Amino acid sequence: MTIKTKLPVGIENFAEIRTEGFYYIDKTGLIKELLENPGKVSLFTRPRRFGKTLNMSMLKYFFGTEGNEELFDGLVISEEKELCDKYMGKFPVISISLKDVDGRNFDAAKRMLCMIVGTEALKFSFLQQSDNLTEVEHSQYKKLTELNDRGEFAMSEVLLKKSLLTLSQLLQKHYGRKAVILIDEYDVPLDKAFAAGYYDEMVDLLRGIFGQALKTNDSLFLAVLTGCLRVSKESIFTGLNNFKVFSVKDVHCKEYFGFTDEEVQKLLAFYNWSGLYDTIKEWYDGYHFGNQDIYCPWDVINYCFDLKLNPSAKPQNYWINTSSNNIIRRFINKANSVTKKEIELLMEGDSIKKEIRQDLTYRDLDSGIDNLWSILFTTGYLTQRGEDDGGLTELVIPNKEIRWIFARQIHEWFKEETAKDSGRLKRFCRAFMENDVSAIEEGFTSYLKQTISIRDTYGKKEMKENFYHGILLGLFGCMAGWIVSSNAESGEGYCDIIVEDEAEDTGIVIEVKYAEDGAFDDACRKALGQIKDRDYEEVLRDDGVKTIYRYGIACYKKRCRVVAG
Repeated sequence: MTIKTKLPVGIENFAEIRTEGFYYIDKTGLIKELLENPGKVSLFTRPRRFGKTLNMSMLKYFFGTEGNEELFDGLVISEEKELCDKYMGKFPVISISLKDVDGRNFDAAKRMLCMIVGTEALKFSFLQQSDNLTEVEHSQYKKLTELNDRGEFAMSEVLLKKSLLTLSQLLQKHYGRKAVILIDEYDVPLDKAFAAGYYDEMVDLLRGIFGQALKTNDSLFLAVLTGCLRVSKESIFTGLNNFKVFSVKDVHCKEYFGFTDEEVQKLLAFYNWSGLYDTIKEWYDGYHFGNQDIYCPWDVINYCFDLKLNPSAKPQNYWINTSSNNIIRRFINKANSVTKKEIELLMEGDSIKKEIRQDLTYRDLDSGIDNLWSILFTTGYLTQRGEDDGGLTELVIPNKEIRWIFARQIHEWFKEETAKDSGRLKRFCRAFMENDVSAIEEGFTSYLKQTISIRDTYGKKEMKENFYHGILLGLFGCMAGWIVSSNAESGEGYCDIIVEDEAEDTGIVIEVKYAEDGAFDDACRKALGQIKDRDYEEVLRDDGVKTIYRYGIACYKKRCRVVAG
């Protein structure tokens, strides 16, 4: 490899990474773990974007019959000569991903499943002419790949439930070797079905597919599944005698999904970015799988890609764009007064202790706030710092990126909640144009008590001030006709908030300060002094505004003081 090695942003095909000059962090040790600690069926549950799909592609190329030995040259697994000689390239592999199984109704989702299974079956078209198959077996294969008049796979529900079992049996008959079955994102159809209202039908369908392919299948060598949630109460996997689940709490295979600290340091050194180690650790580290400290690989690779394009690039929130974050909104909407205080503790870097259930059904999602804690944990919005003697898990927000996601969702929730009482909100805003200091102070304190605090106690004082600054901006957003500027250049600096009401020829200038230890008077004086000394009202005077009100606002926790000057 050279310094020009490409970064695999969004590349989930193992062969493409290995042959097209992409940087690869070696996870082939997972193969050895699967072979030396065999389970007929293994399920790995990890949050999204932690390398599940790439690892499944790696397994496909290792076990598959295409002869891909060169892809593994120089990797950890190549050192295990006996294992490679015995297992590499020796098995027919059925590999499907259920991440795109979606639909407004059950029939639409079922058609998508038929397409996924049928498309995989078509990859083995040689079975149509296989001399090792009987006429009946040729007919069975034909039914898996037949299309209807609309060009869709025509499998009945009964045939779909038997499809993976049938295909593995036919492949074993042709090759004389049992099959490997890989099912990526197995729980996505359940998630989509729950949201769309056909959950029970999808549970029944998947129970049939998985039950026959994984439980009563003598043609199966091994199967590996991945997903975000461990879904067991639906009895999808009932009766599997050799079924292993490796969740984020398990020590076994802990280092094979996501990047370890050593791997990140090696990556940064390769590209001469070791000086950014602390920044990347603050933003994208902090997950704990078993007893292993883990970085989100999607974030690290994306940031490094941006650095190649722009060496001065700042960290971004890459994970938020990969899927909906509605789970946090659902959680906040259900929060009671105790829960809101717990969220504040998490946002400030503290931990809370909760009982974590890893075998929830999607039906359990809305049955109580306690279950939502478990979902936040298993989906990566919270991580663990271990368990106490009573079995409670100590939970924390893993890193700066996830704290930002929480903050964004809290801001949006607060904005929607305050907008519900538009009369109260407009009276509060009008108080600024009427120079009613007591109404401003009373109203803002009330809103501060209503929201969930997202002050960053690890940050500088300016970061805490940004929290209060942001709340005010959100509140002012309801006022039609107001021209609101944030951090606008005026006079000899940048003022926190400047508002102009052209209809009334009135303007307001606001400087927000964080009152350390509740020193409100001192903070208010500093705020007003800064407005005067830096002449923040200059931009309003230049616009010809006749009436200008100046406010110094000091905030501490959920209290404030307002002084006009």
